[in-house]
Amino acid sequence: FFAELIAGFLTNSLALLSDAGHMLSDIGALSLSLFAFRMAQRPATLQSTYGYHRIEILAALFNGLMLWLIVGIIFAAAYGRFFHPPVVDSQGMMIVAVVGLLVNLVAAAILHGGHRHNLNLRGAFLHVISDAVGSVGAIIAGLVMMTTGWYLADPLISFFIGVLILFSSWSLVRDSLSVLMQTVPKGIRLEEVRETIEAVDGVTAVHDLHIWAVTSDIFTLSAHAVVIQGGDFHEVLNGIEDTLKERYNIEHVTIQLEIESREDKEFKAF
Repeated sequence: FFAELIAGFLTNSLALLSDAGHMLSDIGALSLSLFAFRMAQRPATLQSTYGYHRIEILAALFNGLMLWLIVGIIFAAAYGRFFHPPVVDSQGMMIVAVVGLLVNLVAAAILHGGHRHNLNLRGAFLHVISDAVGSVGAIIAGLVMMTTGWYLADPLISFFIGVLILFSSWSLVRDSLSVLMQTVPKGIRLEEVRETIEAVDGVTAVHDLHIWAVTSDIFTLSAHAVVIQGGDFHEVLNGIEDTLKERYNIEHVTIQLEIESREDKEFKAF
């Protein structure tokens, strides 16, 4: 960050300064992500019965919104330079951008893998990848200006970097809000889960079915299952729980059984 900030002022490169600003947000994002992971490992308490897993989602949402703020700053600075593009030290700009790119590639390699299943890691990974794209953009802008003297390339590349960051961070913000709003987790269809439970021996119907995520990889389900009177209720419950864990990785299951009388077909809470 300090290398790109100083070099950005010395070379008068907006692309490099934009990348430095994004690098600063990376410092905050990675620190926040690390803090969220540490907090998520703390045990549940009498007040926080689910523990502190949701802090990871809040960190992911904050990181996404921070990316949007950075994009706004980049757009504002690029707009000012469109009409009066200043002279840029292209060679110095490219050297620092190459070093920045190498640093971001190393960071991306460290974070790669876990980002697919954890929103907090995805937020940190997106920061690093977006910053790597910014470094590539600064290198391209430097090449164009060094070979053609067309200094408008600097704000144009900066604007392009902003668009890419905005596009990549949209899914992070959307998925974070989805978890906080307790919508059905991505990849799980409510009706399919209902049919799966009803296929368990002893279950005739399912209602009041709810599925939500505590965090990226911890799913919770509650439902009322209608069973025929005289069946083995413990076996039914075990069958439902085992099926949900095996097929959908849902381990936190709360099922209320309701008995269906063979004579009057009325439901009675069990």
